[in-house]
Amino acid sequence: MNEIFSPQPSLFISHGAPNIVLYPSETRAFWQDLSAKWRRPSALLVMSAHFPAARPTFETGGHPGMIYDFGGFEPELYDMTFPAPGAPALAEKAFELADAAGLSAAISKGRGYDHGTWVPLRIMFPHADIPVATLSVQPRETGAHHLALGRALAPLRQEGVLIVGSGGATHNLSAYFGGEDTPPWARNFNDWLCERIEAGDVDAVAAWEKGPDALLNHPTPEHFLPLPFAFGAGGPGARGRRLHHAFIGPISLDAYSFG
Repeated sequence: MNEIFSPQPSLFISHGAPNIVLYPSETRAFWQDLSAKWRRPSALLVMSAHFPAARPTFETGGHPGMIYDFGGFEPELYDMTFPAPGAPALAEKAFELADAAGLSAAISKGRGYDHGTWVPLRIMFPHADIPVATLSVQPRETGAHHLALGRALAPLRQEGVLIVGSGGATHNLSAYFGGEDTPPWARNFNDWLCERIEAGDVDAVAAWEKGPDALLNHPTPEHFLPLPFAFGAGGPGARGRRLHHAFIGPISLDAYSFG
């Protein structure tokens, strides 16, 4: 077993569709290899695009169940489990950090793992032996708010906690289900995003709506906002590094590390 690495980076992953867990792909292979490149975290703190709330909400349950928050996919997906234990102490500490930063945090108990959490983690950490705390995205809040939330939680990385934002670098499902190939508007936004992240331009990422065709790529913001959260969790002055690049039609599956 690898020793605990302190500090851990923060990570943004584009989680794609739930059935990515079933079939070989470049993204699935990337997830499989990713945990081998970093030392074992003490715990995981995951913001998923599929856990929306009005306030930063931290799940404190010790034994989260499964949430199959999708329909129309292969039947075997509904039998999959990810039995990783919860991380109540981590969730409580993260809540205290967020609340101390004036972010009006809240606590929940009893919420399971949605597919934005369990699908990538099932591939990245198949032994399901690392405790996981989850927190909400706040779709009515700004990129700057999520950046500030990430910065408030950044000290947890010093304790070996891997902070993960799980969403999508681009996420226009109407275009995807319309059968489009990767259109120029998706590539343009994705390229702009990579340039701004790798330049350390956190202000541009926080004000992401000003990017090229931003609202076409994200008609709703919940899949983008875990990205400024992860950027903020990298700490002041952090630059991002793109770890993975792939498209499925208009959907970018890019991943970044920070810190």
